[in-house]
Amino acid sequence: MFAVVRVLVALLLVGAVGCFGLYLVTRRPHYFRIGLAIVKWTVIAGLVFFGVLAAEMLLDGRF
Repeated sequence: MFAVVRVLVALLLVGAVGCFGLYLVTRRPHYFRIGLAIVKWTVIAGLVFFGVLAAEMLLDGRF
């Protein structure tokens, strides 16, 4: 499960960097907005993932 999450986060961050790179090359603001949205949702998904992981550990008594 962790490998899948790592790959998905890496792909999302590569997509965000690609959008920011396109913004730098073309100066079209929608690439910047898309890059920010990708970063925002990546951070939110990461927080939810680690929240679920912590809750699972609390319920199992390992925390």
